[in-house]
Amino acid sequence: MLIFNTFISNFENMNEEIQFIIDTTTESMENAMNHLDSQLQKIRAGKASPMMLSKVVVSYYGTLTPISQVANINATDGRTLSIQPFEKSLIEEIEKGIAHANLGLNPQNNGESIMINIPPLTEERRIELSKQAKGEGEDAKVGVRNARKDANDGIKKLNNDGLSDDQAKDAEASVQNVTNSYTAKIDALIDAKEKDIMTV
Repeated sequence: MLIFNTFISNFENMNEEIQFIIDTTTESMENAMNHLDSQLQKIRAGKASPMMLSKVVVSYYGTLTPISQVANINATDGRTLSIQPFEKSLIEEIEKGIAHANLGLNPQNNGESIMINIPPLTEERRIELSKQAKGEGEDAKVGVRNARKDANDGIKKLNNDGLSDDQAKDAEASVQNVTNSYTAKIDALIDAKEKDIMTV
């Protein structure tokens, strides 16, 4: 009876270990997806978006501060960004920040707020941005593959510690299913972004 109980206890421990590996893997892959999503939002798709200014920092009382912390940024339409500083005195600093960020944008200020007209993208630039999006997608897939490798290494270690070959195979299959799911999500994100970029 004692041997049987020990076996059951080991079996349950192994199952917990496998679940932990799968949960950790899923979390790593989710992080890779979230990172990809935030990187893609920074790639301009021709339409005005507050995210276009995410790299802009403004000197605020001597401290470099993200523009989003010193002003409200809105896309008033598909071609125009409106920046409303929390303090009027920041208008000049915001213009400097936009110039320093090297975004190729030309801010116009009316003394109260700043307007930016977003020029339409050239075909050449669209292709370039599309390649950039694909590159970000490849980076995310590398992250997913690394998470899969770590998971499979963990399963192999459990296999050496007494996990049965069948359990190891099932665990590896579960990891592969999670991997396939995240790879498909990445492809879908990239396809949507490319469509967005190439739509005039």
